Amino acid sequence: MISKQVCRYLILSSVLVNMCACSAADPPAQRHNILTAKQPAAGWSLLFDGKSLDSWRASDAPGTFTVQAGEIVVHGPQSHLYYLGPVHNHEFKNFELQLQVLTRRPANSGVYFHTAWQPEDWPAQGFEVQVNNSHADPKRTAGLYDIKDNYASVARDDTWFTMNIRVVGQRVTVAVDDKVITDFTQPDGWVPPAQHPGRRLGSGTFALQGHDPNSEIHYRDIMVRALP
Repeated sequence: MISKQVCRYLILSSVLVNMCACSAADPPAQRHNILTAKQPAAGWSLLFDGKSLDSWRASDAPGTFTVQAGEIVVHGPQSHLYYLGPVHNHEFKNFELQLQVLTRRPANSGVYFHTAWQPEDWPAQGFEVQVNNSHADPKRTAGLYDIKDNYASVARDDTWFTMNIRVVGQRVTVAVDDKVITDFTQPDGWVPPAQHPGRRLGSGTFALQGHDPNSEIHYRDIMVRALP
């Protein structure tokens, strides 16, 4: 007969073995707003350090953008946060931009490219990549707003997703979690819509949109690499 003391020892040993096995199987916690060892060699640079809005400048209502727990949190009146930092002197023509996004219902936001700093109003220059998973506006995430809109749900609120924007020459592709959602080639002789005369490919910087006080959006892991 096994004594109670031996029985307790066997049970405790079994628990410790199971805990160690689970610990070994669990992946390490992902670190954010840092580059892997290989990314700098591939041309990637961080635009957000996870600690501050250094190199960024907000229009209209600067308080809309804050840094919390390593994330840019967008929550407040209409405003746009422009990248004005040293990476490529904040001037990009051909590039690949990658960032992680999380939306809270019913958020509306956007990521502008080929744009330029302005102190107020909606950015007049460049294209907007829509960020919207549940807002009343039916134009959903990853579409080129008012140029090539996407009406299908490709991401969910309260769940992080990765968005990749790539511009080479006259072609723009937007992918969500590695799936291409929008593929647009600006035709020769392109005439932008009358309501957006500045929506033409050229060069410029990036901006994050604060759409309205009811929208809350989180951004992190914002990185870019220039392309030939």
